[in-house]
Amino acid sequence: MPVTNSIPLNAGKMQWLALAVLMLPVLLISVDNTVLSFALPEISRVMRPTGTQLLWMVDLYPLVLAALLVPMGSLGDKIGRRRLLLIGCTGFGVVSALAGFAPSASWLIAARGTLGFFGAMLMPSTLALIRNIFLNPNQRRVALAIWASGFSAGAVIGPIMGGFLLEHFWWGSIFLIATLILAPALICLPMLVPESYNRTGGRIDVPSILLIMTAMFGIIYALKIGATEGLGHLSIYVALVAGLVTGVLFVRRQNRLEHPMLDMTLFHSRVFTGGLLSNLITMTSFTGFMIFYSQYVQLVVGLSPITAGLSMLPAVICTIISGLLVVRVAKFVRPGLAVALALALNVLGYALISFGGFTGASFALFMAGFMMLGVGNGAAQTLANDAIIGGVDISKAGAASAVSETAYELGSVLGAALLGTVLTAVFRAQIVVPPGVSGEDANVAGETLGGALDVASRYSGDTATALVDSAQQAFSSGVGFSSSVAVLLCATGVITAVTLLRSLPKAS
Repeated sequence: MPVTNSIPLNAGKMQWLALAVLMLPVLLISVDNTVLSFALPEISRVMRPTGTQLLWMVDLYPLVLAALLVPMGSLGDKIGRRRLLLIGCTGFGVVSALAGFAPSASWLIAARGTLGFFGAMLMPSTLALIRNIFLNPNQRRVALAIWASGFSAGAVIGPIMGGFLLEHFWWGSIFLIATLILAPALICLPMLVPESYNRTGGRIDVPSILLIMTAMFGIIYALKIGATEGLGHLSIYVALVAGLVTGVLFVRRQNRLEHPMLDMTLFHSRVFTGGLLSNLITMTSFTGFMIFYSQYVQLVVGLSPITAGLSMLPAVICTIISGLLVVRVAKFVRPGLAVALALALNVLGYALISFGGFTGASFALFMAGFMMLGVGNGAAQTLANDAIIGGVDISKAGAASAVSETAYELGSVLGAALLGTVLTAVFRAQIVVPPGVSGEDANVAGETLGGALDVASRYSGDTATALVDSAQQAFSSGVGFSSSVAVLLCATGVITAVTLLRSLPKAS
């Protein structure tokens, strides 16, 4: 039988304090996802890594994280979700401190991979514990809205804190944020968060763990490397085939085991599958947006890094308010329809951004679209997460949470691979390098917007002006095309929500 400490049906003060503690690792993961990008220029200057090393500094963390989410969710069910969360917090804090003082690029890459290992312990545990702490469906939706808000808050806090620390301290200071966040978590978790686990499952199945790790790592590696380095590498196809084959073998093994690591019957539920696909589509489109947002506001609009981070606040506030208000809306509108309407708002938001990219409209139009995305994402993610973990037996909360988090990570990878590739391809096709630019500089300018502006700074007069104008116009056009793809994605999400989530009843 699943085991949980005695918890009242209606959450009281202790349960909400427990949620506050659980928000700390959520905030940490979100901050860690965004803050490193601000330190890469300084890391490049100090360590002088190769292009491949720089790529692995960024990519190894999400690769390891995504590959281990399902095994860690199953492990938490067996040994205790709070216990696994404490192990993950301790390891993440220690390794973050070591990363901050990394003496070489290889050291930092190894630290990032190890952070992915401990990070995979955090997210499934937090969602599963919320499922076990908040037994009242309406209170659980509020808790999930607050949980989702932690991601949104971290996405803004990361750039703001990163910009401040890099202006005043060395690059490694950004990693010490984790230690400061996790210290109170380690103190408060044992006091406020009840332990829960599932005794009905069998032993931890090592072959299943190896199969799912190989499957996730292979597929995500192929997507990320294919998007960033092109499709001419044999390793991409080897990794993709290995990922697909081991994925099939994993599913077959789960169907044969008496106590599988991942209960494949979860996917028999239209509600679970619909919530999962809605989250995947939302994260894919939003990650794609974030790829060009920071570049657009800094290199086209001309905002400073800190101002660019602050410019995200209106949309983040919209996300938080929307996630909280949709809990009330769910009492009057079926959740499936509410998710569909939220994704329809995303369609409209991306349509505005796409129009602004193609026409060079004012920044205000761009921000209006961003705020619509905030409203749509906040509502869609809250209800989709509730459908995922509320639609399964409480004993399967760990496995369901791990699958949900895997969808988040996979959506992040797909967003970068799909929308990022469209953006890059359009930029490279449309930029026109003036005749006065030398051959090597022309190659650099034709690759990225940042490269083009850096090259332009070394020239003067009409040549520099023409290159800047062409690069910014090409990038804006890329924003328009990639946003158009996001429109189609979100439209698909609307159809998915209407089709698979229509059986969800209104909240009582």
